Amino acid sequence: MRLLALDSSGLVASVAVLENDGLLAEYSVNYKKTHSQTLLPMLDEVMRMLGIPKEGLDAIAIAEGPGSFTGLRIGAAAAKGLGLALQIPIIPVETVDALAYNLYDTEGLICPMMDARRAQVYTGIYCFRDHMLQVLRPQKPEAAEEIVQELNHMGKPVTVLGDGTDVCREMLKRQLRVPWSVAPAHLQKQRAGAVGALAMERLCGNTEGRKQGIILHPELLTDPDSFAPEYLRKSQAEREREARMKASQEKNAGNRMTGSSSLERSGRK
Repeated sequence: MRLLALDSSGLVASVAVLENDGLLAEYSVNYKKTHSQTLLPMLDEVMRMLGIPKEGLDAIAIAEGPGSFTGLRIGAAAAKGLGLALQIPIIPVETVDALAYNLYDTEGLICPMMDARRAQVYTGIYCFRDHMLQVLRPQKPEAAEEIVQELNHMGKPVTVLGDGTDVCREMLKRQLRVPWSVAPAHLQKQRAGAVGALAMERLCGNTEGRKQGIILHPELLTDPDSFAPEYLRKSQAEREREARMKASQEKNAGNRMTGSSSLERSGRK
């Protein structure tokens, strides 16, 4: 099974091609240019270097979110457009899960932390068992202090990774009471290779299944037309619109109460 993998959920734009359990190529850029400038040219370059036509792909794995709203939309548009053109399915993969998969077969706990702004991180808790990723606490946005409390409660050594670790490093030093380490630089950021490898694991099961490319879980294959990113929370524009609507409703309610009070006073006179 030949798989194209994409990750544009963070600052890194990443494209990979996998065949069964082997990584054929991976191309990642984490420097200045926007995903709208880089993702499709990177995809074309990878396919050209491999000498594989796009028609030779069987499916597209994509980091579905959370992450940058703009980045997720760009990745989703690329995956949907290519999937519809080639008539091949999409395999959505949770961004934080794929980030944890960077540390394949690491002992102890794995805790990715993606900077989610607003004093939060996108995070989860994971481990590997029998060479397969186990989700101990699913991805969600929360204050870094809360995930640290949970890690302290679990009481096991943990490796942290992701751009959120830079933001939270001093807090981790103060509050994390279990043995911990930070993943090395080359494993810190999102990688399309990890997205594709995790998609293959979930689709084909154990190591032997991945080697042969045997699909055990076809229910994970998504029609490109129905795929949508998983943002996990509302965008800034949506939050501002809701705040304006709430303020307007409260103002209208206050005006109605003022009008009712005036009528009551007039009636008593």
